[in-house]
Amino acid sequence: AAAPARRRRPPRARGRRAHRRDQPAALDHPPACARGGRRTLTVFFPDGFAPVAGARWASEGHATTLKRIAESNATAFYEGDLAEATDEFARATGGFLRGEDLAAHRSEWVEPIACDYHGYRVWEIPPNTQAIAALQALGILEGVDLPRHREDEHGLHLQIEAMKLGFADALAHIGEPGTMQVSSDSMLADAYIARRRGAIGEEASDPVAGMPGTGDTVYLAAADGEGMMVSFIQSNYQGFGSGLLVPGTGIALHNRGCGFSLERGHPNELAPGKRPYHTIMPGFLGRADGEPVGPFGVMGAFMQPQGHMQMVLNTVDYRLHPQAALDAPRWRWTGGRSVQVEQSMPAHVVKSLLARGHDISVAADDTGFGRGQIIWRNHDGVLVGGSETRADGQVAAF
Repeated sequence: AAAPARRRRPPRARGRRAHRRDQPAALDHPPACARGGRRTLTVFFPDGFAPVAGARWASEGHATTLKRIAESNATAFYEGDLAEATDEFARATGGFLRGEDLAAHRSEWVEPIACDYHGYRVWEIPPNTQAIAALQALGILEGVDLPRHREDEHGLHLQIEAMKLGFADALAHIGEPGTMQVSSDSMLADAYIARRRGAIGEEASDPVAGMPGTGDTVYLAAADGEGMMVSFIQSNYQGFGSGLLVPGTGIALHNRGCGFSLERGHPNELAPGKRPYHTIMPGFLGRADGEPVGPFGVMGAFMQPQGHMQMVLNTVDYRLHPQAALDAPRWRWTGGRSVQVEQSMPAHVVKSLLARGHDISVAADDTGFGRGQIIWRNHDGVLVGGSETRADGQVAAF
């Protein structure tokens, strides 16, 4: 738990100082890191080998880049020397990214999308992210009576089926907002959600997208004593993204283009100047009366909406505190009727889900079930945080 934070000046980045972590990221994603060849390996594998846990690692290129971004108010990244270096590297390696692409980039302020859930309001980022899948699932569950016990097999069955329907719609309809044939509002409309809810039976199903009316990640949560809260998420995708580093800069080029569809006419069809289906989705919870509760997020590609839904249920329906809400046993839908569960899932629950037609497998480890962080603000202004044990994050108060 953390008391309301005192005001203090934000610390300056110390890029040249060595960074320490318990488990080197390069060890988490060695194939992704190796995709970039020798240049990437020499940055993340100093002296020819991966740093051991607890070792210190530093990168002059990263430090210089962060300094240039700060000094130029980010202009250097999009139009200055860093942009020129990225353009030159892309041309030399057969890539298509150009300086004019970077210069044309514009960040956007967007209106979040939301749904009501049992006296709370859950906020997410709109398409082109997949966050609407979590809101659809919560909307479906808003209209059902969940069992009192968190690990009741009927309740888990309803959660899994609701999440399947949310994903089916997301994968069918989400793309660059201007190319979507249905709107976020129509995908979250009460009448449409009710129809989707009616598609859930007592046995596992193969999800089919509906048609609404005419639609390795890093997560950080921060809050201060004056009520400002930030929910922030970033990812290059698939570990180290493309695996390519712009020489001397530490700039890693992402591979988010993997999220495009090659199906002609699909809202998410690959096209120039277009954003793909995105997995990253920072979340925010508020009460129905508008009072903010706080930021939350779960890292892990397609586990993110599933983790958001399970975490909200743990908080709202089962009244778990932040740490318990994050650490509770999880399941994840992987396609069709296939569902993975963690080893901590009770055996009788697994047996009952199998009887309902779910193809259940018990995962060998917990690496695929997301990694989350939470900060909740209580009615009296006290900030309470959680950082789950599946990852190496922590709660820190200043």
